[in-house]
Amino acid sequence: MTARPANAHQAHILRLLRDEGPNSRAQLSEFVDLSRSKLAVEVDRLMEIGLVANNGLAASRGGRRSHNIRLAPELRFLGVDIGATSADVAVTNGELEVLGHLSKQVDVRDGPVAVFEHVLDMAGKLRAAGIAEGFDGAGVGIPGPVRFPEGIPVAPPLMPGWDNFPVREALSQDLGCPVMVDNDANLMALGEQHTGVAKNVKDFLCLKIGTGIGCGIVVNGEVYRGVTGSAGDIGHIQVDPDGHPCACGNTGCLEAHFSGAALARDALMESGHPGELADRLAASGTLTGADVAAAAAAGDPAAGDLIRQGGGHVGQVIAGLVSFFNPGLVVVGGGVTGLGHSLLAAIRTQVYRRSLPLATGSLPIVLSELGPQAGVVGAARLITERVFSPA
Repeated sequence: MTARPANAHQAHILRLLRDEGPNSRAQLSEFVDLSRSKLAVEVDRLMEIGLVANNGLAASRGGRRSHNIRLAPELRFLGVDIGATSADVAVTNGELEVLGHLSKQVDVRDGPVAVFEHVLDMAGKLRAAGIAEGFDGAGVGIPGPVRFPEGIPVAPPLMPGWDNFPVREALSQDLGCPVMVDNDANLMALGEQHTGVAKNVKDFLCLKIGTGIGCGIVVNGEVYRGVTGSAGDIGHIQVDPDGHPCACGNTGCLEAHFSGAALARDALMESGHPGELADRLAASGTLTGADVAAAAAAGDPAAGDLIRQGGGHVGQVIAGLVSFFNPGLVVVGGGVTGLGHSLLAAIRTQVYRRSLPLATGSLPIVLSELGPQAGVVGAARLITERVFSPA
């Protein structure tokens, strides 16, 4: 087992090195509420248990030069981001730099045993490539509600066979390291916060639109999960009382009107008219969200209408969230963001129209720039929160 910090001061040092990279002892003393001598004691103890290491001499600030301190270069964390139709697995170091990343098409409906066979296979390939001998911890994201303290999915609409499956316990045994489990939108938010567009933002929303729709909520720099872990499940907010049936059993949910699956369904309905959608259907026998994006880029009016209508529904929900929460940033990511700026324009139009100017006057609504790495970096960050906490 990886050693753990002995107290809150040591934990603070580890998290500073994770988030800011190598620092001199003198610089660390500016952020840690300890005298120089007491800080030196805590750093030396972290060195003794193998969590930090010297990293050369720091630049002179006058007088004797201080050593740079960094997280131990041998630390390795596994980030796993399971979506409805794919799984991403990455290995990071302590600073959460991605050292290796694999992705594979996986159907979450095949159940946890089959999905985790793929995950363990990818983790094994990354090990075999020499990136990691073992893992000091693993973070896992899944596309459904998670009872966070236990790491257990609860009645996830898109995931038959996953209800109450002991994800954390099962993977911990297979990987031989601590495991933490969370909703995938929360982990995307953590990834964006660590190294993405939300790095310097304390209060923001991170919307993930794929086969389903979820939202990571960050308040004062911390993910807000709610009492039972279901905060941010915005895909099941109703946008049309007389709308489409949803996988959750209700009618007119946002997810039923705009998600990867909903977009493919509506594209098939529109493909009866001559145009790019019809040509793509004839060529492949099916349509996906990517086909809608390509058709819209080629000027297909039906595809453009689908994006505007769907983005309008998303914007309607986000406008309500903005009025309620007053975030400093809204990040939009996930598979459907291949629709790009047409989607973003439709969302912005609704939010700026429906929410009051005080909430939207300086509110950026932007696309994620990290893509699939947001989820795996967020998953690795999640497990460091445990490993870098006092035992």
